[in-house]
Amino acid sequence: MNNPVNGVFSRGHLINGTYSVQFCMKVGPHSQIYRVKDSGESIYFLKLFKNEFLPPTHRTTDGKIKEIEFLKQIRHPNIVRFRDHGEVSVNKQHFSYMVLDFVSGESLAEKLRREYSISGYEVEMITKDVLNGLSYLHTHRPPIVHNCINNQSIMLDMSDNSMSSKIIDFGYARIAQNTTKVYYREGLDPHYLAPECFQSEFSPQSDIFSVGVLMYHLLFGIPPWHTDKTTSGVSRAEYEETILKNRENGIKIPGIDASFEEDSSKLNLLPILQKALSSDSRQRYQSATSMIEALNSKSESRIDVKSFHNDINSKPGIIANKTKRGNGFDDIAGMDSLKEVLYHDVIRAIKERELYKEYGLTIPNGLLLYGPPGCGKSFIANKFAEEVGFNFIEVKPSDLGSIYIHGSQEKISKLFNEAREKAPTIINFEEFDGLVPSRDGQAGHHQSGEVNEFLAQLNNCGEDEVFVIASTNQPGIIDPGILRSGRIDKKIYVPPPDITARKAIFQLLLKNRPLEVQIDYDYLAEKTENYVAADIKHIINEAARMALRHKSKITDSLLKSTLDNIKPSVSFSEIQKFEQIRSDLEGVDPNGRNKAIGFHL
Repeated sequence: MNNPVNGVFSRGHLINGTYSVQFCMKVGPHSQIYRVKDSGESIYFLKLFKNEFLPPTHRTTDGKIKEIEFLKQIRHPNIVRFRDHGEVSVNKQHFSYMVLDFVSGESLAEKLRREYSISGYEVEMITKDVLNGLSYLHTHRPPIVHNCINNQSIMLDMSDNSMSSKIIDFGYARIAQNTTKVYYREGLDPHYLAPECFQSEFSPQSDIFSVGVLMYHLLFGIPPWHTDKTTSGVSRAEYEETILKNRENGIKIPGIDASFEEDSSKLNLLPILQKALSSDSRQRYQSATSMIEALNSKSESRIDVKSFHNDINSKPGIIANKTKRGNGFDDIAGMDSLKEVLYHDVIRAIKERELYKEYGLTIPNGLLLYGPPGCGKSFIANKFAEEVGFNFIEVKPSDLGSIYIHGSQEKISKLFNEAREKAPTIINFEEFDGLVPSRDGQAGHHQSGEVNEFLAQLNNCGEDEVFVIASTNQPGIIDPGILRSGRIDKKIYVPPPDITARKAIFQLLLKNRPLEVQIDYDYLAEKTENYVAADIKHIINEAARMALRHKSKITDSLLKSTLDNIKPSVSFSEIQKFEQIRSDLEGVDPNGRNKAIGFHL
């Protein structure tokens, strides 16, 4: 937290004649953090609140800021200490602020960035400190739920030549009884949220779950159920949905490396970690104190590590599901040529195998979906899975990663062997370019080995009733050998939606919202040329937020004004680049007309 950023106040600014600004440490949507000095040269944190942007859920019924009101009544060695609060006006803008004791150290996020491996002893001590602070909060009168335990809300205090942890950031703290319909999640890291939090319910057990995530993050360097997808161009709802889908696999560990063999205390933490991360709040520790007792006694039954973690001897972090629910192809508008290919060349070839065998045909080996981000490639693959009802396996680059030499190659081999054993099987590879980069001097030796393994496994895999769908935003960096006949046989470009599809997207996404009767869908579709489906969804969501703020319906004028302020996320030059790639891959004239394409919900 020591990298200066731009804030409202510059260095040397004197706040209410008392606190001199040294620098701004962090800028958020509702607040800013400063390092300041008082007249006695004592250093403090000062949190400045942007009053007009503060969500209503962050205030009490009489308009006071909840974070200030909570911290005023809290005194505990593992919780940052409140010192002062006040109000200040700058350039006709009104702010509130509070002053906290300065913590001489770093956040856990900074420690994780700096250190590859954290000892089991440190993980245990940090966890106990956090739990001690939470025990105080949960037994307070009234009980307080923090709701924002993560690697950035814990500071390591090293001022006394020893390390202790302090809980900071009480912006999302709430009274425990107020558990429904008021839970504001914007700005929170969804990796750390308990399952019930996504249903606007929170409790002390939700904080326990977050502590479990924190332990996992400290032990393995990433949060559990980590997704490689970035939040760029992805809505909050879509990002949360990806994380929740990952949780369906149960808890997995990315690899028990040498640090576990040298530090047995890490292994002793795994059973405690597993209980804290239970999806059922009733199966977690029912209090912070009971989790501390488990850490002190290590009394939880030992866990079968081989069944708990995901190393080279276990399944490669896949999802195999015969019963994906949904509407299948009915949710995809347009893309008739793609649906026809998938239906006749894959679905019928599997369901009517004897007829196809009579004609000497099997299913193709694979299909590459490529195009700009936000056009629905992953969505199409998932809708195909709903349509077929066969074994379906989703694979991300991180699922095939390994710390061992040749470990990734073994995982690739195991993946295809499993697919053949359970055939007919559909394998969906996301971010395919990350798995099979060109060997033309760009990939390292281990990556070349992985590409070679893919080449071997893809060879005529359709004969074994294994069909591969691969999606990518960067087809140009995929190894050419992968795209030859007999491996990835078909390549289909998924461009931004045409005008007919854009109109349908607006109609569908606005269908179940409080809407003004007269919406000019033709105008909206015409003005969103080169906008991808994700852009249109963003426009609608922003208009809906504005309407909600004013407690009004979503109007035509509101949609049009929102559209004027949101530009397409994919540039025209990038679309032209993909058209040229299409010409190279499919032999299609880049100046020719695009076929109607689909969209996703």
